[in-house]
Amino acid sequence: MCNILTEFGIPMKLVRLIKMCLTETYSIVRVGKNLSDVFPTGNGLKQGDTLSPLLFNFAVEYAVRSVQVNQDGLKLNSTHQLLAYADDVNILGGSVRTMQKNAKTLVVACRAIGLEVNADTTKYVVTFRDQNAGQSHSIKIDKNSFEMKEEFKYWEEPYDIKALFRTKLRSD
Repeated sequence: MCNILTEFGIPMKLVRLIKMCLTETYSIVRVGKNLSDVFPTGNGLKQGDTLSPLLFNFAVEYAVRSVQVNQDGLKLNSTHQLLAYADDVNILGGSVRTMQKNAKTLVVACRAIGLEVNADTTKYVVTFRDQNAGQSHSIKIDKNSFEMKEEFKYWEEPYDIKALFRTKLRSD
């Protein structure tokens, strides 16, 4: 994490202070009025720590940038195929094979800095005309399998991909 912060130009004094907050830390758990004994917590970001969201964003941004710098073919019609906001990442591609390749590249980049993709909550949608678009595919990366969905939610509103395409085709 410290190397990532340094690469983003964060002053070394601040990097050292952040490192002190992340290493050799101890916690206490409160349940009602009772407190547990002090116990050591491992290195890494702590849930609920005010620094965690900011540091997580630096880590994700670093992974996304490393994929875009090191990977040819992450553009489709001059448009970026990898879009990220907080912990939501969208990978675009002209085919299932392209999406799988780009997803694998991102998974490898994330793993290199200690981030893991949650395969249980990761899904993908097919939004292109492809000879296999009507078939259900499962993208497999390492031991993870990502399920295809025909509907997705954006700001809690459900969207049906096939219905969106039918509407678009009628209006063209």
